[in-house]
Amino acid sequence: MSKNITENKMKRMQKLANDKGIITALALDQRGSLVKALQKATKNAGKDFDMEMVYDFKKIVISVLSSYSSAVLLDEQMGFKAIKAKDPKTGLIMSYEETGYDVDTPGRLPRLIPNQSAQIMIEKGADALKVLIYYNPNDSDEINDVKKAFAQRYGTEAMAAEVPTFFEVVTYDDKYASDSLEFAKEKPQLVIDSMKEFTKDIYHIDVLKMEMPFNYKYIAGWNDDPDGQSAYTEEDAKKYLRDLSDAATRPFIFLSGGVPTNVYQRELKLAGDANVAFSGVLSGRATWADGVDIFVNEGEAGLTAWLETQGKQNVEDLNEILSTTAKPWYDIYGGMDELEIIKRPKL
Repeated sequence: MSKNITENKMKRMQKLANDKGIITALALDQRGSLVKALQKATKNAGKDFDMEMVYDFKKIVISVLSSYSSAVLLDEQMGFKAIKAKDPKTGLIMSYEETGYDVDTPGRLPRLIPNQSAQIMIEKGADALKVLIYYNPNDSDEINDVKKAFAQRYGTEAMAAEVPTFFEVVTYDDKYASDSLEFAKEKPQLVIDSMKEFTKDIYHIDVLKMEMPFNYKYIAGWNDDPDGQSAYTEEDAKKYLRDLSDAATRPFIFLSGGVPTNVYQRELKLAGDANVAFSGVLSGRATWADGVDIFVNEGEAGLTAWLETQGKQNVEDLNEILSTTAKPWYDIYGGMDELEIIKRPKL
């Protein structure tokens, strides 16, 4: 499967991946969820919260950990200090979507940040763009046609700007809680069907950022609770991973989804055992979440010390796992030799 790619996009893709073509990226574009986590931690500690804590937390994490990652994912709204603090050799992926969704409008519809564009973000240093979309393949056409059109506009704009697109899909079903057994049973097909849709050429997506096609809490033997309910066996989970991989026609990476660090590592090893052709990770809370309470209670010095030891170890452990499980992003097209580099004239 050969692939045409412009010279500028190729240079940016190479900056986002390590020298083996694996994307070992750190995600810290959380906005509303990080605010809530810091508010909870300050309340528990009997302290006052202010927004500077969010800006500073992001800056400190990125200043310490970015040099161990091939790229970092940040938002400019709350991560403007972090963007300046990142290692210059590390690629920068910038969020293009507004955080959250309007709960009063059915369908969890996506919205772009109104004062941003692909070109503006490139001028601010972005090597790639990212949007998140909530998607249920079984929703009505009225809802999903809006999301498909949104994805096409995003991909087409970025294609014109010659900047790589990361497209994050988070599945849901409003009938069930996201952590319920009922949703766990649905999730594999929702994730796989989402891959089948957004891997299509019409969207011009360069890298799909996908969930694991299961909820680890419902894999038999993965739950320490002897009375815990299960939705699938470990062999089922491996099959879902293979089905997801088989559906892909372009590179994809796994998000961490807020699971504990050891669970995320176990999930990635399972993907390796299943010979899944994924190209890396964008790991967020699984890498840095434990630092939130430390920052609130011990300040910058305490967080920095934790990041330089456990935080760094979390990243290096992931990098080690990826070195034996992940595949270069260009392998989906048959290897580097199958990429046809196109040089566009300057406008």
